Amino acid sequence: MNVEIWSDIACPWCYVGRHRFQRALEGFEHRDQVDVAWRAFELDPAAPPERPGTHRDLLASKYGRTPDEAQAMLDQMTAMGAAEGLELRFDHVRSGNTFDAHRVVHLAAFHGAQDAMQERLMRAYLTEGELMSDHPALARLAGDVGLPAAEVEELLAGDRFAAEVRAEQELARGFGISAVPFFVVERKLGVAGAQPVESFEELLTEAWERLAPA
Repeated sequence: MNVEIWSDIACPWCYVGRHRFQRALEGFEHRDQVDVAWRAFELDPAAPPERPGTHRDLLASKYGRTPDEAQAMLDQMTAMGAAEGLELRFDHVRSGNTFDAHRVVHLAAFHGAQDAMQERLMRAYLTEGELMSDHPALARLAGDVGLPAAEVEELLAGDRFAAEVRAEQELARGFGISAVPFFVVERKLGVAGAQPVESFEELLTEAWERLAPA
């Protein structure tokens, strides 16, 4: 059974949703017969390599909130992450374009390490303050999950997997996906958001009963 997850590395809800889905999958009876693929979605495709300002102030500007209101939103998100065992450090976050990071995830998929790469990049961005448009940082993080250094260097110097990233984002638009995370099973059942673990368990069970090949 195939599960596709549209997400952005810069999305804290995606990070929380990823871990909740993983917990549901670990307890699923047929987990060894579930293939999970990460699909690219840029929350801000027009983002510059790095956007100046604190994450709090950028959030306040984006949603028309005061700095204190934006900080309260971040505090709530931090607490939610902590409940999942995640340390979200919005005071460290460096906002910028994530397109090249998505290309690195594609290279990782080519080497059978997509899930590990997605996790490493999310932690790097949301906890460690790494900039996702910084090629030396991406190369180092790719090395952390065992990707060949020469291939990573070649990818970052060119446009390998650029078309694939754009195609996944176009597919998301075709499905009507406008926010992430978004979970799609066999391209027939879809669930939006960082759902509770129980909801993901219900999704997997329903999908298996209705859609899994005999």
